Amino acid sequence: MTPARIPPLQISAYTATCALGVGKAPLADALAQSRSGLRANDFGAAPLPTWIGRVDGLEEMQLPAELAGWDCRNNRLAWLGLQADGFLEAVAAARERHGPTRIALILGTSTSSIGETEAAYTTLVDGAFAPAQRRPKVHTPHSLTMFVQQALGLEGPAETLSTACSSSAKVFASAERLIRLGLVDAAVVGGVDTLCGSVLYGFNSLELVSSGPCRPFDSTRDGISIGEAAGFALLERGCGPLELRGYGEASDAHHMSTPHPEGLGAERALDDALARAGIEAAAIDYVNLHGTASAKNDEVEGALLARRFPPTAHASSTKGFTGHTLGAAGILEAVISLLAIETGLKPGTVNTTTLDVDCGPQIRLQPAHGEVRLALSNSFGFGGNNCALVFGKGAAA
Repeated sequence: MTPARIPPLQISAYTATCALGVGKAPLADALAQSRSGLRANDFGAAPLPTWIGRVDGLEEMQLPAELAGWDCRNNRLAWLGLQADGFLEAVAAARERHGPTRIALILGTSTSSIGETEAAYTTLVDGAFAPAQRRPKVHTPHSLTMFVQQALGLEGPAETLSTACSSSAKVFASAERLIRLGLVDAAVVGGVDTLCGSVLYGFNSLELVSSGPCRPFDSTRDGISIGEAAGFALLERGCGPLELRGYGEASDAHHMSTPHPEGLGAERALDDALARAGIEAAAIDYVNLHGTASAKNDEVEGALLARRFPPTAHASSTKGFTGHTLGAAGILEAVISLLAIETGLKPGTVNTTTLDVDCGPQIRLQPAHGEVRLALSNSFGFGGNNCALVFGKGAAA
């Protein structure tokens, strides 16, 4: 059944931190200059021969004393991201408007604090965690959300979504439902994932990691570059300059790590997002593709793009800038889509030189400028978890 159109939600504040820098300004500048943030892998004691999108300074960071019990790389990155672009202040103001119990917190992550748990297992004492690592609240998939809830002083519903690489895209859908049902008046959404051995070696074991910078939709693409990021957005009732207009979710369950060959789940998510926004695909001014640079993902998504969008559409993958930030990819690319609406910058696709002829003509290598009234962001995860988001420019913009 086709979903009904939804009222838009205003996006009152948003921010992202990734390999390109802390906050929106360095991200926008790199996108405008087609400057990648990837570098040769220097993570871990024996780095894999690959390229990564690493955020500098996390090892030297210290959390505030009142939050020190949550210390781990993932929560440090979350704290770094929360401090950018006035986001902490925006949430504090919303807390005053609505009350702490009326703001939901919904975060996506694929690994949470597993890097800290890896470290704990390397320092076992008599077969048990060392005393300093006996911190159950850190060694849990919900660690990120509990940490951010305390950091922001929120008391409303709190959810952790972990659907692989669609995790922090699906947070927008969950937030919309909670607000529409009257359970809350606002929601902080976002996602954080950091580099760790499980991710790097896990994807390498699947033969999905490129030895060089990833090349989305290139005819010679050979795998992903893994990155890390933190991103957040504040959603509230009513219209505003930037709005969530629609979302679509689908699970095709075709294969544990390979998308459906015809992109059925991805297309269903697209159809539902467009229906909730009350628009056709041709109305979209910019498409941020999932575009991981893996052979099958790009093939399937490129074919979907070609058959559903006009050749004049501007689409790109930004993973060549940031790396694939896994559970944080959805929020990071939502932020890029919102920047496109706010600034008129439609990013290109870096590192790619020769586009695969089987992918759509809509994929652009160079950035462009022009009005962006509507943007679409795709996020697809292992197991056939698909999410599509439509963002729009409000009348007040």
